[in-house]
Order: sequence, then structure tokens, then C-alpha cells
Amino acid sequence: MMHIHTTATRKPAVAGQFYPLDVQQLSEEIRQLISRAKRYVLTPKALIVPHAGYIYSGAIAATAYATLGSMATIIKRVILLGPTHHVAVRGLALPDVGCLETPLGTVNVDAEAVQVISDLPQVIMSTEAHAWEHSLEVQLPFLQHVLDDFNVLPLAVGMASAEEVAEVLDRVWGGDETLIVISSDLSHYLPYATAQQMDSATVRSILQLIQPIAHDHACGGTPISGLIVAARKHHLKPQLLDLRNSGDTAGSHDQVVGYAAIAFCSE
Repeated sequence: MMHIHTTATRKPAVAGQFYPLDVQQLSEEIRQLISRAKRYVLTPKALIVPHAGYIYSGAIAATAYATLGSMATIIKRVILLGPTHHVAVRGLALPDVGCLETPLGTVNVDAEAVQVISDLPQVIMSTEAHAWEHSLEVQLPFLQHVLDDFNVLPLAVGMASAEEVAEVLDRVWGGDETLIVISSDLSHYLPYATAQQMDSATVRSILQLIQPIAHDHACGGTPISGLIVAARKHHLKPQLLDLRNSGDTAGSHDQVVGYAAIAFCSE
């Protein structure tokens, strides 16, 4: 059995860079982003959300998180998957900590969920994979803002198959109390028009539940592909909420990064 150091805490690595370090400033920025987001009446089981700095992708992320308003008191566990950007790992890595900290406070790691997946060979423990990883961290303040009281199962996804990811998701699928969040941006550093074309094609594949999603089309291609496998099995229907890029928000049009917010709901 896998045992985590329940007294250890993962400190924020990108507060003050990707999002504000100051508590009031951070809370206000998220509140404004959510209040400006387009409203959809949905009860998602899973979300795909971008993970760049809030100035670039925060508005797109907020469109996804704004759908959770009616579920704020129902969701008690968030299965959070994102790609590794700094450390190469084989499989899906858990951090060896009991909680994750942001300027808004701490979120407990779901020890029960850890045990449920701990016997799977693709699940490993790697503090290093999480130490500087922003893909999971930037989602936490949004989740802390929109949900009441929840635990998190944070998985940094390295080299793995879509089936291996889907097997992990199956183990912790749960009911309405469990939300799955896949953290991923789309294309990286292409000219604006080229990025729009590529990102539209990638989103079409996701909406049609066609995988694999290539890593140069979405950095979180592996966890997205795993979600697609699971969505087919569990009869989830994806819906595009928002699709833009950094040229639409806060960057130049020369080299842009693509962002999509997609909700997966029961058919």
C-alpha cells in the first residue's frame, strides 16, 4: 500500500508569477474573472481547463469553473490531472504530501483516493514531479474559490497510455461528489491564424471523442486522451464552452498559445 506523508505540505511554486501572491488581489481577480464569464447551465462530471498565467488564460478557465456554481456544496473530491513540464516521469505521479497550499489556504490530498489507485503499476510517487509543476497548482485557487469544502487527488501525468489514465479515472469515478479536472493548454507558439486552425481541429477531435490527442496539439494530450476513453465508457458528452488564445487576451499575434474550456456531462 502507498502511504503519503500526511504532515507534509506542497508549497506554491508559481504564486506571484502565474497568479497573484496577495490573498485579496487573488480573490478579487478570480471573482472578476468568474463574474465576467459566459454562463452555461450545466452539471459537469469533467472539465478541460487551461493552465497559463491568469492574464493569458484566466478568462477561459473561469468559463469552465463558472459552471460549478450549483455544485459548490455537492463536489467533495476533485481528481486533478495535468502534464509534467519539468520532470520526466513514467506514469501518473502523486506528490508525497498530505495537503497542497496556495495563498487562499490549503487543500487536503484525498488519502482514500490515493489508496484506491495505489496498487496500479502506472501510479507512482514523485515529489520532484510536483515541486515546480504549474499545471495543477494554477487550478487550485479557482477550485478553492468556487467550491465549499473538497479534497484533491493531484496527478502529474508523464509518459502513459490513454488506457492507463482511463484506468485510474475509473477507480475514482464516484458520483456527483467527484469532479475530474484535466489541465491542458492547446497549441504553443504558432502564428495566430495557424494556431486557430490547429486548435479548432484539436477541439473537434475532443468533441467527437477521438483520441489520441498529440502533445504538440495539447500539452495535456495524454490526460485528455485518457478522459476521452473514460468518457466513451461512461457516456459523457463534451461541450465547448470557450476557445481562444493568448493573442485574444494579453499577448501578441506572432506566437500564441491556445486555450479551451470544455465540459463533459452525462448524456
